[in-house]
Amino acid sequence: MAQTKKKRRRKRRGTQGGRIDTKARASRPRSREEAKARARSGRKTSGPKADLPPTWRNSFMRGIFAAVVFALLLIVLFQKPLGPSLAFGGFMLAFYIPAGYYIDMALWRRRERARIREREDR
Repeated sequence: MAQTKKKRRRKRRGTQGGRIDTKARASRPRSREEAKARARSGRKTSGPKADLPPTWRNSFMRGIFAAVVFALLLIVLFQKPLGPSLAFGGFMLAFYIPAGYYIDMALWRRRERARIREREDR
């Protein structure tokens, strides 16, 4: 049997005397500007993800991704043998992890110094 979809209706917020409360509810903003203001004030993070200090875990994941892509390119695009390609991919993994971490750390420290200078100027 086909099921009919019943349209959702808003709950009527009137009192028993027939008066309708006009005060704003906390659940929904009244205007687009109010929604934008609420969204700006309710943010929990203090900026983009790049503001977080680098971690070894993130460097490890990025290094694995880069090494796999590198090995696949050697095998598929350059048609090198499987063994040497995987060995070179392992070498690249060992290189990418610390290199990526220290490059990220240098860039993060640079952004931090700029952020501290900006706060001091205010």
